[in-house]
Amino acid sequence: MSILNSFVKEYADKFFEKEEVFETGLVGDIKKVRARLLDDKFLPSFQLRSILDKQLRRARYPMEVAITGQFSSGKSTFLNALLSKNILPTGITPVTSKVNFLNYGEEYKLKITYYSGAQEFAPIDAISDFTDQRKDDMKDIKYLTLYAPMDILKDISFVDTPGLNSQSQSDTDTTRKVLRDVGGIIWLTLIDNAGKQSEAEVLEEYMEQFKNKSLCVLNQKDKFTQEQIETTTNYVRKKFSKYFSQVTPISAKMALESRAHHKDVLIQDEYEKFISEFKSDLKNNDVESLEFFENKFKEYKNTLSKINLEDSKDNAKLLDESNIQLVIDFINNTIRPQALESKEFAIKRDLLGICDILVSEYQNILSVYDSLIEILSSSENEILNALDAIHKKYSKELFNIYNSLETIMEKMAHETYKNIKTVKTHRYENKTGFLNKENYAKIEYNTYWIDSDNVYKNLFYDDQTIDKMFKKSIKNLKQIELNADESFRDVYRIIKSNVHRWQEPYELIKKNRDVASDAEFSTTRHFAAKVYENVLISYHRAILENISALRKKFAYFNGALSYSYIQTTQATIAHFEQQIAESVLLYEKEPTKFSVYHPREDEILTKLKANFGFEKIEDFLTSKRNYLFKIIKYSKEQYLEINKQRIEFVESKKGEYISKIEDLKEIKEEI
Repeated sequence: MSILNSFVKEYADKFFEKEEVFETGLVGDIKKVRARLLDDKFLPSFQLRSILDKQLRRARYPMEVAITGQFSSGKSTFLNALLSKNILPTGITPVTSKVNFLNYGEEYKLKITYYSGAQEFAPIDAISDFTDQRKDDMKDIKYLTLYAPMDILKDISFVDTPGLNSQSQSDTDTTRKVLRDVGGIIWLTLIDNAGKQSEAEVLEEYMEQFKNKSLCVLNQKDKFTQEQIETTTNYVRKKFSKYFSQVTPISAKMALESRAHHKDVLIQDEYEKFISEFKSDLKNNDVESLEFFENKFKEYKNTLSKINLEDSKDNAKLLDESNIQLVIDFINNTIRPQALESKEFAIKRDLLGICDILVSEYQNILSVYDSLIEILSSSENEILNALDAIHKKYSKELFNIYNSLETIMEKMAHETYKNIKTVKTHRYENKTGFLNKENYAKIEYNTYWIDSDNVYKNLFYDDQTIDKMFKKSIKNLKQIELNADESFRDVYRIIKSNVHRWQEPYELIKKNRDVASDAEFSTTRHFAAKVYENVLISYHRAILENISALRKKFAYFNGALSYSYIQTTQATIAHFEQQIAESVLLYEKEPTKFSVYHPREDEILTKLKANFGFEKIEDFLTSKRNYLFKIIKYSKEQYLEINKQRIEFVESKKGEYISKIEDLKEIKEEI
């Protein structure tokens, strides 16, 4: 039984497709869209996979809050206060010249990303070497990423910007882009600078569209009286109301000092120090047990006990007076909800945009097949008219050949008729005389014979007129055959030319956007390049088949014309000589009832035509439904059928992409 269950399970795992289950929330939604867009049927590009992975990382990435403002407003000190650690370099000179991303990491480290795409890592203490705009080699650096094992960075990624009055326009442009993309903005300015015209101009140029996610922080409140602080705060609230949701005065210095001595921060610092030393000792010493670390562990526990026993009232008061908690509350209560909603909206908007791009690119491919269908459809009248023109043109030429052949027959009949000679002969007639004695009377009468030697001499041997006339007709017929062949080929050339005009631009068709499928466009280029195999070959084969059929008929006809006209004439003369001989016998037996037969010229012509098979020749050359008519009729029917099949074939190719577009629209609806 267990063997059977194992077999059933293995069979189900192999042959029954399991529906993938995605977690709820934005990440799950992106994964679902990603799985559908990367389905093999779309032949997805590497770029599409990359951008979808980027959206997934973007969804998982912590909310970004930008710290910006004019130089010397204390941004680095403020960030250090939020992080409870002196990480960023501070000073009275404008040193921060690059965008610094502060992200969560398992350990402190600094990543430098260059414009070339190269990256390198450095100790966090070396950050000032890469942020001082006074150094010439800073121009090669694109941005810095600082990693720190701080809980706040698990949920929030801070972006320290160069400011909007940077000495470098490229840095200002970078800051402007950052402000557009982040979830929230903290505008940091000094209380004694707030509201100045220079700042108002910068805010008007860069900040007007960001009010809902922006907080104005007035730094260095510790340098002013409470009255001065309130006056400036109210003034800024009123003057800059269209730029900020809230205006908060703070002291970054007080906040950093208080937070640096906060029990939780001190405990965290001791923990990091303890772990670092522990790892170092394990790495640098050959140890067999942890006994060597017992004393250090006791020291660590004692230090934690002292921290917990310290009186933190003054520190808490200093933290409260700094107003840094108001900034943190604004981040958590105002920026965070909006940022999450904004991120979801932006990501889904981008996913919809990706679908629109893919739909647009598939529509570009559809246009390739649509234009081919249009070419094939619009060519129908041109092709049918060209085939009709073949019939019209060569029917006249065939009729001319018929007239020539009939002239030859008439000439042969006339020459034969001219050479029917009268011959006197006699017969004996029994007459009953007196006393019943038998008496035979000799009676003279006229009979006829055909001077065949003279006929052959005049028709065939002396001037060879008939021979020349036949050869001329055969030559004309052969020329008609060759011309008709070429005309049929011209019909194919019409189709070929029309299709090749379509083919030329599409052999090199490329995708317009990176996320589109390289394979789909490669398939389209291949289809265009192989249009002969895909489309034209059917028309070409049909034309060659019709040419072959026409050649066979012309070959038969040429054979008929090449049949010995001398033998035909001999047979005709022999026939009439037989007729004359038979009529003489009848006449001599019953002269009152029968007469000697004298062939008429029209009878000779009729017999010549019959012996020559002229009825078939006439049918081939002059009948309304002659062989050329039948070939053209068949060609037109065959062409229409092939054209229908080829259009249906192209429609089937087009249908594959229509189906994919419908799938993409369905994915859009789900987004």
